[in-house]
Amino acid sequence: MSTTTEARPGHRWIQRWQPDDPEFWAGTGKKIATRNLIFSIFSEHIGFSLWSIWSVVVVGLPKAGFSFSIDELFWLAALPNLLGAAMRLPYTFAVTKFGGRNWTIISSLLLLVPTGMLTIAVTSHGSFGFFLLAAATAGLGGGNFASSMTNISFFYPETRKGFALGLNAAGGNLGAAVVQLVIPAVIAIGTGTNLAYAGLFYMPFAVAAAICAALFMDNLAVAKSDFPAQAAAVKRGQTWVMSFLYIGTFGSFIGYSAALPLLIKTQFPTIHGSYFAWLGALVGSLSRPVGGWLSDRIGGSRVTLWAFVVMAIAAIGVVMGEQAGNFGLFFGAFLILFITAGLGNGSTYRMIPAIFVSQAKREVAEGGDEEEAVRRGRREAAATIGIASSIGAFGGFLVTRVIANSVAAHKTADAAFYVFIGFYVVCGAVTWWFYRRRNAFSSTTPSLASANV
Repeated sequence: MSTTTEARPGHRWIQRWQPDDPEFWAGTGKKIATRNLIFSIFSEHIGFSLWSIWSVVVVGLPKAGFSFSIDELFWLAALPNLLGAAMRLPYTFAVTKFGGRNWTIISSLLLLVPTGMLTIAVTSHGSFGFFLLAAATAGLGGGNFASSMTNISFFYPETRKGFALGLNAAGGNLGAAVVQLVIPAVIAIGTGTNLAYAGLFYMPFAVAAAICAALFMDNLAVAKSDFPAQAAAVKRGQTWVMSFLYIGTFGSFIGYSAALPLLIKTQFPTIHGSYFAWLGALVGSLSRPVGGWLSDRIGGSRVTLWAFVVMAIAAIGVVMGEQAGNFGLFFGAFLILFITAGLGNGSTYRMIPAIFVSQAKREVAEGGDEEEAVRRGRREAAATIGIASSIGAFGGFLVTRVIANSVAAHKTADAAFYVFIGFYVVCGAVTWWFYRRRNAFSSTTPSLASANV
């Protein structure tokens, strides 16, 4: 059994794709899926790096002679999350409209916009309004995550989807750690603070990602979606439950990634934040595929529930460390927050395909086409991934702004973390109610009990 590829001008399409067929997967599917995953990760990694780049740039702005207030600096760190959230829905649907390979080429080239805007902003000494615009364009990198995850979700069989999505997401999420580790050294090249180097550094990587996508990636005909499938996902109650939970996991990860360097600077001014902040995004990224892997084995809802429990406890540790002026406790608790948020990111994304494929099978009328039902479930799951990723990214913007408001009003982030603790408790309760409590499946979606959700 083999794939059938139809050549079109400027396109490369695979017409037949059946990853759940063991013979197909072993023969050609795995090799093709792995190749697409590798180059999807590369593009997504560059996008995520640029999405997070302002978390580093804002720390260097005062030293470079820009007299922005602390609240204005937090706005510059938060704004990419806002546009990134808005971009995720159109980026998700772009995959099903244009093809995963084609859209990866386009979205990679679009990354030249935030690199150029950043370079212009820090070299022209523009107004704060121009800086806001430049920071907002970094949100284009956030859109790459949604399109990449949607695309890769079609390539893998259900039994391997959790780990594949976790690995794909981790490769992208690592961009936040890499940019916080590498860019401080890049902008310190020469004498003084050369913030323009931050934008110039990533320009060739954006071009390389587009070239690699053109040469090595494929479009899947089965990933073509239609409006009815997308509209059906919007009407599903499970879409909004999972979107809410993703605020707690991914919203925390991206919000903390954006805020932590500046938060360390304001709360522990004697600590050089760039030496430590990148570790949070690193451990959160690396734990994401672990969350997907665990979910493949013990169920995503179980992993998600325990992630929220530990996140609430870790947030208490952050408050205790801040109040005591103990950076070790503060940062150690933050690392636990990042790890558990990463685990939850992987587990929630594993839950979505399982839920929608299971629902589609249940709704097949007697004598219906189960294979078509599975395809419909995957299309709805892909749409839900885009919706959840968008709403989760909005959560990242809110996390950063809640921290900024707390620091502005109280000089500490304590009030913000009290809010987060309460939110994690609510998220844990929602997870338990819909997916873990006795008879939860039979009262809502009966077939989920056998889907290892």
